[in-house]
Amino acid sequence: MATEKTRRVKDLDTLKALGHPLRMKLYRVLYVAGSATASHLAEQVDEAVSLVSYHLRKLAAHGLIEEAPQDGGDARERWWRPVAESISTRDEDFRDSPEEVAAHAAMSRAHARQQHEMYEGYLDAQMAWEPAWRDAAFSSEHLMWLTPDELGRLADELRDLADRWRARGRAAREAGDMEGRESVAVQMYGFPFRSWNPGR
Repeated sequence: MATEKTRRVKDLDTLKALGHPLRMKLYRVLYVAGSATASHLAEQVDEAVSLVSYHLRKLAAHGLIEEAPQDGGDARERWWRPVAESISTRDEDFRDSPEEVAAHAAMSRAHARQQHEMYEGYLDAQMAWEPAWRDAAFSSEHLMWLTPDELGRLADELRDLADRWRARGRAAREAGDMEGRESVAVQMYGFPFRSWNPGR
């Protein structure tokens, strides 16, 4: 699968490449698949194979995905895989110019929209899931009073916890023990706020 743990994006060109909504979706689908061809991914995102191939090449040009060893099949098709278990972008890396600030904000908004769409998709289809999955699914918000240091420490603890559960699922997948397993998205946010009115 991935060859490094976290790929931290620090340059504007790579940020812009990743910030394209279809590329974000392709990266997510590719991550879940482990490796795939443009044809496989095109079916998942309901786009033309030629368009998907173009965007995969852009992701590869910026070191976000790479060619994967071929899993059989048509030798003319290229297999792709993510280069890392996760991608990270941080506000602190994009503060040097208004263009960097705007690009990071746009990418973050597009990412948040896709996360919201994924959860709404689950809500729309939840009755099709077995009761055990509906009982296990959750959405949570916890209002707290923290310092910046405490919020950072909380984020580190949540990442460590998620990494342990991801490793558990990966080990089961590699062992071929996928009975009863599904792809699961866990989305949590942590941010300061002072007003219930986002326009203020």
